[in-house]
Amino acid sequence: MTLIERLRQRAAQRDAAHTRRSRRVQSQRNGMLAECDGMQLVNFSSNDYLGFAQHPEVVAAFQQAAARDGVGSAGSALVTGHFAAHRELERQAAALFGYEAALYTGSGYMANIGILQALLDAEAVCVQDKYNHACLLDGARFSGAALKRYPHADMRQAEARCAEAETDTLFLVSDGVFSMDGDAADLAGLHGIAQRHNATLMIDDAHGVGVLGTTGLGSLQAAGLTAKDVPILVVPAGKALGGQGALILAQRDIIQYLLETARPYLFSTAPAPAMAAALAVSLGLLAQQPQHHARLQENIRHFRIRAEAAGLPMMDSHSAIQPLMAGDNETALRWSAALQAAGFWVSAIRPPTVPQGKSRLRITLTALHTVAQIDALVEALQRITGDGHASA
Repeated sequence: MTLIERLRQRAAQRDAAHTRRSRRVQSQRNGMLAECDGMQLVNFSSNDYLGFAQHPEVVAAFQQAAARDGVGSAGSALVTGHFAAHRELERQAAALFGYEAALYTGSGYMANIGILQALLDAEAVCVQDKYNHACLLDGARFSGAALKRYPHADMRQAEARCAEAETDTLFLVSDGVFSMDGDAADLAGLHGIAQRHNATLMIDDAHGVGVLGTTGLGSLQAAGLTAKDVPILVVPAGKALGGQGALILAQRDIIQYLLETARPYLFSTAPAPAMAAALAVSLGLLAQQPQHHARLQENIRHFRIRAEAAGLPMMDSHSAIQPLMAGDNETALRWSAALQAAGFWVSAIRPPTVPQGKSRLRITLTALHTVAQIDALVEALQRITGDGHASA
């Protein structure tokens, strides 16, 4: 069988299982109104939680920096690609989140792969939640460390995995907010386990920063923890910060080691300096304009109240991610298509992104959604799901 024949066979298998993927073309957006494949849709699948990707000050900073520094960095960070805009973003992020230093990388995936490959080896043990993002799991696997996974949010099993580890290099790694279920990790519990077993606690707060905490600083703020409690914090910039890349926050010695040894950082072209300049403005907005975080929280509360009143099969999430369980792939796809026909963009999430039998609609809320848009979505969901009960 040739390569093409094998790929076509696998594509046919995915067709039969309703797991084929395709890209949608977004040609224009205005707030949460998107022109997608020629249709005007209200976007309830965006990770732009605070609306910073479209904020005039963020856009202006990007444009001005691009006019000054050009579009691309034209080199890796240790060759010619490290600009003043990168340095200032790192300094600002470290100060805002209370860490000694920061490192700006090209993506969250690159950041997590780089950290774990650089800091772990075949003698290390990495303990992770089974629902962690793929890049955290892949990073541990690529490092050669022993990867020990515990059932989702099960602190007893997390402690057991750490207690079993016979190593001087033990990492306990978790998402702050889980990207498909929208629930928050028990960071206080994880911190206690790390303390008792001399483990390094690492948190990826992609979906927590901008959403959780009294001022939107994320999962650590919500749990009452600081940099002393979580030695390594990753803040991907493609969600609430509205940009691209990721910030690694840690003690200065860790950051220096990573910038010298983390292969994805060493051997990648540095992010565009214009993006660094834009993200610096996003961080400033997060720190100085609390109304964006407050509006997002109001929208989350409003959606939860309306969804509960409508009897929708929602999961227990109080983040911007609101999953509605469908069960099988076909139901999730049917619901998504029906919502599209009603004017809403809500993606169906299917295996392997989620476990078999747990397909869902992944509804995301932002500060840019209006109450009228949320109400209309809930009404459409109630019609589409019938009596509000998902299929098995």
